[in-house]
Amino acid sequence: MSEAGSFMTEDGTRLNLDSAGAGPAVVFQHGLCGDAGQTREAFPSDCGYQRFTVEARGHGSSEPGDLRKLSIATFADDLAGFIEQELGVPVVVGGISMGAAICLRLAVRRPDLVRALVIARPAWIAAAAPANMRANAEVGHLLRTLEPKAAKAAFLASETGRRLAKEAPDNLASLTGFFARQPIQVTATLLTAIAGDGPGVTEEEIGNLAIPTLVIGHQQDLIHPLSHAHSIAGCVPAAKFVEITPKVVNRAQYVSDFHTAMRNFLREL
Repeated sequence: MSEAGSFMTEDGTRLNLDSAGAGPAVVFQHGLCGDAGQTREAFPSDCGYQRFTVEARGHGSSEPGDLRKLSIATFADDLAGFIEQELGVPVVVGGISMGAAICLRLAVRRPDLVRALVIARPAWIAAAAPANMRANAEVGHLLRTLEPKAAKAAFLASETGRRLAKEAPDNLASLTGFFARQPIQVTATLLTAIAGDGPGVTEEEIGNLAIPTLVIGHQQDLIHPLSHAHSIAGCVPAAKFVEITPKVVNRAQYVSDFHTAMRNFLREL
């Protein structure tokens, strides 16, 4: 069973904290417009570690704060503050998609806080505004210019929507869900701001990481290309790469594979 709490950032934004398990800490972060439900599903409960998820600004039950501050850098700074104030350092950090980018930045910028790293289904390598994030940006722009129902219809009829329906239906399902995500203004800002953002690190800095690293990826995912996972795993000297079953093929097997990869990695630390 998970437990809820809260953490106050330096600028007074209250963030929701979700935790479960017992043992050494693992800070495990969700993806863009996701919440702790995503990390609860992906994190193995029987691994001997305690999971902490700090829902990022504007996500889950966390306050959005100043919308102008929504960025991967801000989310990483918030996470650093939580780790410094609440946990014994260094800790294992990791995340899915945006959560992976946040934790990659944290590992590079604050190596004193991180003893091991998990990069799952990365949507970024180092560069900002990668092409694979354009669909998120398109949804954000439509939500800023049209009513949600009309925005959803326009996206489904667009070239991007039709391509996702054919090649990556799981991506499409996630994106179409954003048209009903409240509050709409926060959702639109998150999608446009984060899709145009990046971890703010270089590939050289990624290659200088000297900590145990697990990289997880799968096929049939246009927003989280398997090639990104391979690239990051190839950059980090101590990285272990694991390919898992795509969600769109078999969600139960996806979760099982994710648990196995995480459990094996954590037990080896």
